[in-house]
Amino acid sequence: MPAASSPFHLMIKPAGSACNLDCSYCFYLEKEMLYDRGARFRMTEETLEKFVRDYIAANPGDAPVVFGWQGGEPTLMGVEFYRRAVALQKQYGAGRVIENAFQTNGTRLDDEWGAFLKENDFLVGVSIDGPRAIHDRYRVDKGGKPTWDAVMRGVEVLKKHKVEFNTLTCVTRESVQKPLDIYRFLRGIGSTFLQFIPIVERRPDARARDWKLSLATPPGATGGGDDDDVRVTPWSVRGGDFGHFLNAIFDRWVRHDVGRIHVQLFDVALGKWLGLPGGICVHAETCGRALAVEHNGDVYSCDHYVYPDHRVGNLMADDLAAIADGAAQTDFGRAKRDTLPRQCRECPVLFACNGGCPKHRFAHTADGEPGLNHLCASYRNFFTHIDGPMRRMAALYRAGRAPAEVMAMLG
Repeated sequence: MPAASSPFHLMIKPAGSACNLDCSYCFYLEKEMLYDRGARFRMTEETLEKFVRDYIAANPGDAPVVFGWQGGEPTLMGVEFYRRAVALQKQYGAGRVIENAFQTNGTRLDDEWGAFLKENDFLVGVSIDGPRAIHDRYRVDKGGKPTWDAVMRGVEVLKKHKVEFNTLTCVTRESVQKPLDIYRFLRGIGSTFLQFIPIVERRPDARARDWKLSLATPPGATGGGDDDDVRVTPWSVRGGDFGHFLNAIFDRWVRHDVGRIHVQLFDVALGKWLGLPGGICVHAETCGRALAVEHNGDVYSCDHYVYPDHRVGNLMADDLAAIADGAAQTDFGRAKRDTLPRQCRECPVLFACNGGCPKHRFAHTADGEPGLNHLCASYRNFFTHIDGPMRRMAALYRAGRAPAEVMAMLG
C-alpha cells in the first residue's frame, strides 16, 4: 500500500457517537441519526485490523504514527478492544514509533483502565469543564444527573497509576465569564496541559432538518449563514467573549506559569511569533490533514464535518492514502485559506489566526462579505493583546534562552 504525500491524522471513533453522558452542548451525539438506529455502534475486529494496518502504512516517513481514540465515549468499547489494538500496532508497526492518545469523559475509569493506560503509555485527555457548578451545568448523564464527582474519581485513578493526562475544557456562554476560576481549578487538580474549546453551535438549517439533526451544518456544507444570536444556541460563546477569557488566563500564565503550565493555544501562538508553519488545525493556514473515522469505517473530512456531504470514503472499500490525498479532501483543506474574506486577508493578526475554524465562519464582515468567523473579535483581541510578551518570548528562544524568563521581565 503506497503512503500518502505527507503525514495526516485520523481521529478514531470506535463507538461512533455512543456515549454514557448526555452533555447539552455536544454536537456529536446526534450523529447517530446519520446511521441505522438499530445498528450496533461498535467497530468490528475486522475493521480495526484493517484500520491499524492501513493507517501505519499510509503515513509516510519515520515520524511517530499517532492513534487518536475519541467518541462519543471510547471507554464503551472496553479495555480488551484496546489490548487488541495495541497488539495489532505491534504486529503491523514495522519498527515505527506508535503513540496513542485517548480522549475520555473520565467517568468509567477504574484500576483496570489505569493499569492498561499506564502500561501502554497512552496519553489521556480528560474532558472536564471546571469546578463542580460550572462542569455540571451541561455535562450530565443520560438521566440528567451531574457527573463532576465521577470525573474526579477518574482523575484520581489516572494519578494513582501515574498516567500522563491533560484536560480539555469546553467554554460556554456562562463559563466564559469565569476564566480564572477555571484556570485555578485545572491547575489545582494537577493538569499541566490545558485545552480550551469554545462552544459555538447554531440552530438547525434546512439541510440539518432534512437529516433530522438539531444543530446547523457547517458553512462549507450549506453555503454560509449569519451571525444573528437568534441562530446561535443559548450555550454558545458570544463573538467577543472568548477573547476576554483567553486574555485573563494569559495574563496570569505569562507572569507565573510559563514553562510549568502548557496552554495549547499559547504554545501554538509562540510558534506563530517564531514564524513556524502549521500548529493546531484551527489556526493553520490550511486544514484537511486531520480526518475522522466512524465506527463502521466511514471517513470524513473532519470531526466537525461528519455529514454525508463530507464523507470521503470508507476504510473497508478505499485506499486510505488515496482518501487523504484525494481531490475532495485537498479542496476541503485549501478552502480554509482560499475563501477568506478581504477583512481577514488584510488583518494584522492573520499570520496567527488564519480565519479560525471553517465551521465557525458563518458571520459577515462589516461590508457584508460572508465567511467571517463568529469569534473574529475574540481572536483579533487575543492575538493583539499577547503581541508584546510573545515578541519577548520569541526573542529569548532565538537567543537560546528559556521563554520562561519573560516572567521576570514582566515582574
